[in-house]
Amino acid sequence: MKKYDVIVVGSGSGGGIVDAALSHGMKAAWVDKGPLGGTCLNVGCIPSKMVIHPADRIMEILEAKKLGIKAEIKEIDFQAIMKRVQRPIQESNKAMEQGITHSQNLDYYHDTGYFIKEFTLQLSNEEIMGERIFLGSGARPLIPQVKGLDSVPYLTNENVFSLQEKPQSLVIIGGGYIAMEFAHFFSAVGTTVTIFQRGTRLLPNIEPEISAVLKKQLTKRMQIFLNTEVFEVQQKGNECVVRGKESSTGKEIAIAAEKIFVAAGRKSNADLLRVENTGVQTDARGYIKVNEYLETSKKNIWAFGDAIGKAMFKHVANEEAMIAWNNAFHEKKTKLDYQVIPYAVFTYPEIAAVGLTEEGAKKRSEILVGTARYSDVAKGEAMMEQEGFAKVIVEKQTGKIVGFHIIGPYAPMLIQEVINAMALGGNIAFISHGMHIHPALPELILRSLGNLHEV
Repeated sequence: MKKYDVIVVGSGSGGGIVDAALSHGMKAAWVDKGPLGGTCLNVGCIPSKMVIHPADRIMEILEAKKLGIKAEIKEIDFQAIMKRVQRPIQESNKAMEQGITHSQNLDYYHDTGYFIKEFTLQLSNEEIMGERIFLGSGARPLIPQVKGLDSVPYLTNENVFSLQEKPQSLVIIGGGYIAMEFAHFFSAVGTTVTIFQRGTRLLPNIEPEISAVLKKQLTKRMQIFLNTEVFEVQQKGNECVVRGKESSTGKEIAIAAEKIFVAAGRKSNADLLRVENTGVQTDARGYIKVNEYLETSKKNIWAFGDAIGKAMFKHVANEEAMIAWNNAFHEKKTKLDYQVIPYAVFTYPEIAAVGLTEEGAKKRSEILVGTARYSDVAKGEAMMEQEGFAKVIVEKQTGKIVGFHIIGPYAPMLIQEVINAMALGGNIAFISHGMHIHPALPELILRSLGNLHEV
């Protein structure tokens, strides 16, 4: 049996821990079934944005008429779009493989592995043991228990990028981030899209007003059935028939489509690792339990990223990985404030947020809320952006920004100055005292702060 100072499971954000271990002269094992780079690089953030970017350009061309521009799209080369996705992934995979080949004190195991006893992993041909273990094993698509779904081919974020031909029609099961981004992409390239969402609104964790604007905009391009549970899928010729039932009325809806895309949630890979064999506990959903320092229930084992299910974004996983490393080797422990996590959803319109929702903030203290529409500032008016808006939530007693939410063009970029201000304490003076260019979209941030009122 080989013994290591550090074992890292997962090749996504776990790569940072491997680098740290090697730089400190430790003997490390890296376990991942591959491909290297984890979800983000291979089937998540990177490839999805590679297809969403051309979808954004398509929508801008289609909407140019509101600006007095007559334009048309002569052809959309679906194969070229999908082929373009593979180049950066392959280049990154190759670079990582070369890095592993030239690394001393590192053994890479291209394997899933699972625990057979404390601190001991069973691989295909051998057992390995680690003094300290870091679990960044990620998550996979959650496949709902729907009659007939297991007998028909369906798409997920893990196989969608292998498509060679554009589906003429597509049913998406789910209404979260993944569902919304791919609904935007496929609709933009000309696929007829239908969404079945069991919840009462799209993106249920965001501000209700933003969800409403998103639904209004997407409804112009696709069918959306909210509060509707899919209960059966049947293959009929070259199409699949998806049947759903509207929860409040019991009305049944049947939609036939060429393809089905399942985006109904995520499932931790902790079960594949059999973490219970090393004394690591999971919660009712199967995610690894950790404390505020990312320590599991077993001493000297830490977990981070999608495997723990707290905030399933790549930038969060990167931060968690470094916090776990720090807490493993330093007496002064650090923790992550999950109340100020930023995120973006690359739909059309784009969405970005940081911190608490209005509902969440009300539970903590008295608050002030301010909103401003893009059309309230000169640049937004020039863009003829009528639906987009920003919303700020401020703690009344301290003047501290505790939440900020935007829907509209360039939302992920606009919100960055708010993120920076919140990292410095969040006082509104960090933003309001800075001179803002006129006329430019960041004035939207100032305008929302200028509209604060009690709620």
